[in-house]
Amino acid sequence: MKRDNLPDHKSVTTQSSFNYENERIDLACAFRWTVRMGMHETIANHFSLAVNDDGTRFLINPKRHFSRIKASDILLLDTNSPPDLKHPDAPDLTAWGLHSSIHRHCPHARCVMHVHPIYSTVLCSLADSNLPPIDQNTTLFYKRYVIDDGYVGLAFEKEGERCASLLSDPKIKIMIMANHGLLVIGSNVADTFNRLYYFERAAETYIKALWTSQPLRVLKDEIAEKTARELEKYPDSSQIYFAELKAILDEEEPSYRL
Repeated sequence: MKRDNLPDHKSVTTQSSFNYENERIDLACAFRWTVRMGMHETIANHFSLAVNDDGTRFLINPKRHFSRIKASDILLLDTNSPPDLKHPDAPDLTAWGLHSSIHRHCPHARCVMHVHPIYSTVLCSLADSNLPPIDQNTTLFYKRYVIDDGYVGLAFEKEGERCASLLSDPKIKIMIMANHGLLVIGSNVADTFNRLYYFERAAETYIKALWTSQPLRVLKDEIAEKTARELEKYPDSSQIYFAELKAILDEEEPSYRL
């Protein structure tokens, strides 16, 4: 018998009983908006959300284009019970390797989003992948990211374990994956998607500033840290923003909730 509608070992289900309905709807909204913002890449990227205290049970997308994902399509998996990864509805191999490892070892990473958006990926491709505080958006991430410069190939389970080891500090919310892409964590879908959106915007500002070949106006450390703290404490911005995104989809693309 299945416990709490969890998939049995070596099985995959789409959980048509629709447990964790609100969480699924939030993830489906994030998938649809990632497409609208041009931050997706075929079926190669993945978002997940922990649904129990220790993070061992999590929701994640199957191998499907983000623009087609509905709330009921999203998989419920258990880090202690690997699915049959050859099943047509299974998650991507690297999705399982990366996200199961992070949820297993980093319970503070409630939501995990991994994408290859263009400006963030350009930043990941530079010899120096730091993001200096040159405006308000870049300052939001001041000393709040880690650069993973140990890329050795696709993020199968062993590589996922290595990546998880770099996220042990709860203050680190961004992993700049050198030669690869971007990984963002947060307390819920709204918090994480807001951080993803702003990091890509910040990376775009920085990359375009470099195009000018002009000297950068870099903030002093104390001002950058002060501003970052003020932005972190700014009330309810991520929740309000995400509620607006859902409201737009409710009018224009309501199938995400199905």
